[in-house]
Amino acid sequence: MKILVLDGDGIGPEIANATVTAVDALNHRLNLGLEISRAESGLSSLEKNGITLTDDVMAQAAEADGVILGPTHSLIYPAPEDGGINLSPWFRKTFDLYANIRPARARPGIPAMAPDIDLVVVRENTEGFYADRAMYQGSGEFMATKDVALAVRKITRQASYRIAESACRLAMTRERKLTIVHKRNVLKLSDGLFTDTVHEVAANYPEIEVEEVIIDAMAALLIRQPAAYDVIVTTNMFGDILSDQCAELSGGLGLGPSINAGVDHGIAQAAHGSAPDIAGQNIANPTALMLSTSMLFEWLGDRHDREDLKNAAQRLSDAIDEQLAEPDGRTSDLGGPLGTGAFGEAVAKRISG
Repeated sequence: MKILVLDGDGIGPEIANATVTAVDALNHRLNLGLEISRAESGLSSLEKNGITLTDDVMAQAAEADGVILGPTHSLIYPAPEDGGINLSPWFRKTFDLYANIRPARARPGIPAMAPDIDLVVVRENTEGFYADRAMYQGSGEFMATKDVALAVRKITRQASYRIAESACRLAMTRERKLTIVHKRNVLKLSDGLFTDTVHEVAANYPEIEVEEVIIDAMAALLIRQPAAYDVIVTTNMFGDILSDQCAELSGGLGLGPSINAGVDHGIAQAAHGSAPDIAGQNIANPTALMLSTSMLFEWLGDRHDREDLKNAAQRLSDAIDEQLAEPDGRTSDLGGPLGTGAFGEAVAKRISG
C-alpha cells in the first residue's frame, strides 16, 4: 500500500517529519507493508520547478492509496496560470473528495474551553460558495462591473445526498444523533434542497435522531452546550467555520484533525494553516496532522477491509493521547518542553513499545 507525503509550506515539513516518524514506527511494529514516499509541493516546488504541483507529483498522488498533505501558504501563491496551483482545492476537485470529516474531542490532560466536547463535523466539500470548485469551468465568483462583485452558490441533490449518507453512516457508529445545520430561513432554495435531501437520506436510518439548527444559533449553542451534539452535517462554508470553532473549543487548532475522502481517494490534512511565523523553529505542534493520519488509516482499513490498518489508526491515536496526557510530553503551545521532532519521536517510542 502506497502512502504519499507532501510537506506543504511553513511548518509543513516539520510536522510532516514528525508524522512520518510515527508512521514508520507503526509500519514496523504492526508489519503494515506501507510504502511511504515523499515529493516536493507548494513553495519549494514553485522555486525549483516553477509550479506548486508538478504533473509527476499529480500522477504519484493519483496512484497512491492515501496522501498525507501538509498545510499550504496559498495566500501568497501566484495565479494558477503562473504556477500557483492551490493544492487543497486541486485535490478536492480532481479526486472528488466530497466528504471533509473533522472530529473535535477534548483530550486527557489538555485544557479545553469545552472539556465535554466529543463531536464530528461532516462538511460537504465540493460545492457551496467556494468559487474555485463550484463550477465545471470558470469561477463561481466574478465582477459584473468594477464596483460589483458576485458569488454563485451551488447546491446539488447529488452532493447533498452523498454527504448525508456519509454523516448517517458515521452517526450509526456513534450516538446515533444527527444535527443538520443550515440557513433555510434565508437561503430557502439552496439550503432547502440540502436540508430536504438530508432528511430523505436519514429516513433510511430510523435509529438516528435527527434535528435541525440554524447556523447562527448553532454557533452560539456549541459554546453553551457542545456535549449536546454528536454528528453535525452541513454545507461547505458553514462546515469550514463551525469545525474551526469546535477545534478551538476542544483545545485549539493544533489538535484539529481532518480527512478529505471520496470514493477512491483519501487525504489526511490538518485543519490549521502553515504558520509561517514559526516555521523552522521546531516548536510547531504536529498533533493535528498525526491525528489526521490516524483517520486516514481508519478510512483505508474500512475501504480495503484491513483490520491491521484500523488497529494502526487506534494505536496511533492512543499513543498521541498518552503523550499529551503527560505535562512534560507536550509541545510549547500546550505548555510543554518538547520540540516538534521530539514529540514525533516520543509518540513513535510509545507505538514501538
